[in-house]
Amino acid sequence: MADIDYERVLCVKPEVHVFRIPPRTSNRGYRAADWKLESPDWTGRMKIVTKDKKLSIKLEDKAGELFAQAPIDTYPGPEVETVLDSSRYFVIRIQDDSGRKAFIGIGFHDRGDSFDFNVTLQDHFKGVKQEQQLQMEMADASKNPAPKLDLGFKEGQTIRINLGNKSAKSRPKPSAGGGGTPILLPPPPGAGSGAGIKAPPMAVPPPAQQQQQAVQPNPSQQPSDLLGGFGSSFSAPPPATVQPQTQQNTSASEWGDFTSAQTSSNDGGWVQF
Repeated sequence: MADIDYERVLCVKPEVHVFRIPPRTSNRGYRAADWKLESPDWTGRMKIVTKDKKLSIKLEDKAGELFAQAPIDTYPGPEVETVLDSSRYFVIRIQDDSGRKAFIGIGFHDRGDSFDFNVTLQDHFKGVKQEQQLQMEMADASKNPAPKLDLGFKEGQTIRINLGNKSAKSRPKPSAGGGGTPILLPPPPGAGSGAGIKAPPMAVPPPAQQQQQAVQPNPSQQPSDLLGGFGSSFSAPPPATVQPQTQQNTSASEWGDFTSAQTSSNDGGWVQF
């Protein structure tokens, strides 16, 4: 079944004036001032319709009867021309069923109506031109198809992808059984003084370090040895690390009682201890 093309209305203007125009006197164009604008020859309705990709201007009376029809092939072109002295008036070429042609003038009372008339014709032929270009491109593409790209992997071909992220080192997790290194938790605060909790044993130095500690004297014990009882004998002289000033102060403190006793002897030369 063949496709049926319906008539599609692109623009409708309820009032348009038609004028009989005198023959063109020059190649410059038409002038609306040469027409009888105050007394138009006919007034009716104008429609711009398209059917089977063909555009035409129809002039109808109030009852819908066709007064004249102008097929439009191109715009701007000989079928529709603008006048030189106004934007509200045009010259169109009408044609009857027998093929006879004539030029008449049309005009609109409102300038907005003439603007819509002009834009409707421009948009239609602009769309027709774009459709023709698209069809030509599709025809060229079918005649000269572009080579298809083979993006598949060849036999033995590999690909390597570098994500740029370093893999994190895996840490060993403690096992629930007895295997692995046990995790030692720190003792709670004050655990050394609590009952039932023993402090960890002290690290025992090797034998070589124990001998060095036994040979070296302990400076903190020297004052207590020097201030011992009078009957005690000194087995060793004071260490060489003690400064001379410290020795003088120490000797003065040790023999201070004897000195004070000699200076304060008032009982017949007896010294009291």
